[in-house]
Amino acid sequence: MPWQSVRIFVDSKTAELLSDALMEVGALSVSLEDADAGTVDETPLFGEPDYPSAELWPHSVAVVLLEADADVAATLAAAAEQAGIVAPTQYTVETVAEQDWVRLTQSQFDPIPISPRLWIVPTWHEAPDSSAINLKLDPGLAFGTGSHPTTRLCLRWLDKNVRGGETLLDYGCGSGILAIAAVKLGATHVDGVDIDAQAVTASNDNAALNEVSAHFCLPNAFAPGQYDIVVANILTNPLKGMAPLLAGRVRPGGQLVLSGILAEQAEDVMAVYREWFVFDAPMIDEGWVRLSGIKQ
Repeated sequence: MPWQSVRIFVDSKTAELLSDALMEVGALSVSLEDADAGTVDETPLFGEPDYPSAELWPHSVAVVLLEADADVAATLAAAAEQAGIVAPTQYTVETVAEQDWVRLTQSQFDPIPISPRLWIVPTWHEAPDSSAINLKLDPGLAFGTGSHPTTRLCLRWLDKNVRGGETLLDYGCGSGILAIAAVKLGATHVDGVDIDAQAVTASNDNAALNEVSAHFCLPNAFAPGQYDIVVANILTNPLKGMAPLLAGRVRPGGQLVLSGILAEQAEDVMAVYREWFVFDAPMIDEGWVRLSGIKQ
C-alpha cells in the first residue's frame, strides 16, 4: 500500500506544536528538518557544555507520512485547529510506494574503499579484501556510515597519520566509525563523546561488532584529560563555538582534525583556532573540507 509524504514549511515557533497535533489527528510519522540543510545557512542543533542550544531551525520543514487516502488539506486544518495556529499553506505532496525497506536500504550501501588497506563493509556484505582493515558498520540512527565526504576525509587522515600507540578523542562520535578506525589502525586509548544518547549506544554496539575496545559517553560523563589526537566531524557553527573546549583537549604538540565544514567556511574556522594551532592546507571532497593542525 502506498503512502503520502507531505513536506510542510513551518517556522520554529509553531513546528513542534504542529508536529504533535499532526500525530494526534492521524499522521503515521512526523519529523522536523532544517529547510536550509546543505547550504551556508544550515543551522546545527547542539547542546554542548557551556554552549547554549538553539530552539529549532529558523526555517524548518515538517515531513509527514499519511495514509494514501488521507485528505491532506483536511488533516492539516484539523492539526492546526488543535494546535491553535493558522493552517499551513506552503506544502508539497509526494506518493511513497510500498517497498521492502530493509532490502532497499541494504542495496544503497556497498563496501566503501577508503584506502588500499582500509574498507567500510556493511555486515550483509563479504569483505572485498579479507586481508585489509575492514570496519563493519550498518546504517543506523547515528551519523557516520562512511558514505559522506566528511567521514571519508577524516578516515583518510587517520589511515595516513595513526602510527600506533596514540591516544585519541572522537568528539561528536555519531556511529563511532572514526574511533573504531583509530583503534584498528593502532591507537591504544580511544574515547568518543556525543550529545545524543542514541549515538553513544550505536557507537558501543559498533565497537562490539568490530571487536575493539573504546569508551563512549555523553558530555556530562566525560573525564578530564588531553589526547595526542582530537577529531571532531560536526558542523561549522558548533566547531567555532567549541574551539576552547576542543583545543583544551589536545596536548601540546598534538593534532586536531576538524570536518563537517563547507569549503567557503574553512577560513572562518581556521581563524578561530589559529590561537592554538598551525594548520596544514585544507583537503576538499565534494565541497566539504577537512582541516588538520598541530597545537603549539
